[in-house]
Amino acid sequence: MTAPTAPRAVLWDMDGVLVDSAEYHYAAWREALAQEGIDLSYDAFRATFGQRNDTILRHLLGPDLPDSEVARIGDLKESLYRQLVRTRGIAPLPGVLDWLARLRDQGWRQAIASAAPRANVDAIVQALGIAHYFGATTSSEDVTRGKPDPQVYLVSAQRLGVPPARCVVVEDAPAGIEGARRAGMRCIGVTSTHLHLDADLVVAALSELPPDSFEKLVPS
Repeated sequence: MTAPTAPRAVLWDMDGVLVDSAEYHYAAWREALAQEGIDLSYDAFRATFGQRNDTILRHLLGPDLPDSEVARIGDLKESLYRQLVRTRGIAPLPGVLDWLARLRDQGWRQAIASAAPRANVDAIVQALGIAHYFGATTSSEDVTRGKPDPQVYLVSAQRLGVPPARCVVVEDAPAGIEGARRAGMRCIGVTSTHLHLDADLVVAALSELPPDSFEKLVPS
């Protein structure tokens, strides 16, 4: 008698993968940091995009920035960001909705594995109407170490009940791809924010992925 095949999962990064939110994040960071007397350049923003707020703020304002200041400035920035999402709306990146539906129909389990605060993830999921595709959501509050540490992916896989070797991560940043590798997972890189990605498969947009892309990385 053949043993049942272990389930498979796709773990989605959010910013730069499900949505192009860079414009909103940059606007929110610029406004929040302007109140601290800092003029944030776009290059400085891009260099830290996708990292945790504590990492970003201590990079910009100094490694000894107190936790209370990290929380104060970070909370203001995220509030400004969510206000932009609510008032202006946001669209999924090309191919996202098609792949979410296709993977669900093929029996893949799916989760969001993001460095963003949970309120941000909830705002994006609500704006896109995609909550029903995900069996789990992991955000910054659920981990103690940011990417490239693999913790966010390992927590997501555990919540879905899927072994790491049966997971495919979809990422847009080198730190996320390194985290997927450390987690023992395969990875698809989307060059929406970084042109050079060392993933198992790299595309400019999810709409360009061949139909058997996920199947080839983790066969049934």
